[in-house]
Amino acid sequence: MSSPLKLSKPNALNDGKVSAWFTLKNAEFLNTRNEIPGLNLGFNTQVSSQEIEQNRGLLSNEIATPLNQIAYANQIHGTEIREVTKGGFAGECDGLITTTVGVALAIQVADCAAVLLCDKEQGVIAAVHAGWRGAVGGIIPKVLEIMTRKGMKVEQIQVYISPCISKEMFEVGEEVAEQFPNAFVDTKSFDKPRVDLKGFITHQLVESGVLDKHIECEAGCTVLDSTMYYSYRREREKSGRMMAIIKLNY
Repeated sequence: MSSPLKLSKPNALNDGKVSAWFTLKNAEFLNTRNEIPGLNLGFNTQVSSQEIEQNRGLLSNEIATPLNQIAYANQIHGTEIREVTKGGFAGECDGLITTTVGVALAIQVADCAAVLLCDKEQGVIAAVHAGWRGAVGGIIPKVLEIMTRKGMKVEQIQVYISPCISKEMFEVGEEVAEQFPNAFVDTKSFDKPRVDLKGFITHQLVESGVLDKHIECEAGCTVLDSTMYYSYRREREKSGRMMAIIKLNY
């Protein structure tokens, strides 16, 4: 019998050589009576570590990848990127890179964007946590630079940008808005500035040489869609965490 869990699978990153997933909320299937229902995968949320371990075990089974082969980090909204050769805890950072077959890279999000990158021909993959701080700090150009040193060819890279907060819902103060190029800040349609995070990340990728046709950007807004996604901006401490995962198969 098939699993009731719902996952999104990026089109260009699921061809046999590489696999990728984005977990959905699944509140109707799991932990329905708990404080945070659904497939909450965040150790940094207000539930027991045992519950998170159980949820991660369910995910591990669903994607046929042992937990000890999934690398994850304590994300701190910075630009630190680490290369890993095995699964498990990778420390404090917001980006993971590997060239090791069988190792999966996981990034957790609740409104920020998760960005998955892969040069299948060269066997280099990466997963990045790109909230507004990481984005304006340059984590996207930085991960591309490191991947290039690992043999990645920018014209071959495929990129997936996960659902995240939309421009319509990303209200910010002037001190945040001024850190983005004007093209990605709407100061006219709303009372306060709104930032187009997905648009800015896409711009950074293209400016770094990634082909626009190789960028898959999911349209979903985490804040607006309470059925599909967790959202810290909407749910605050009651918000769980989703995951974007990428793995080299051979």
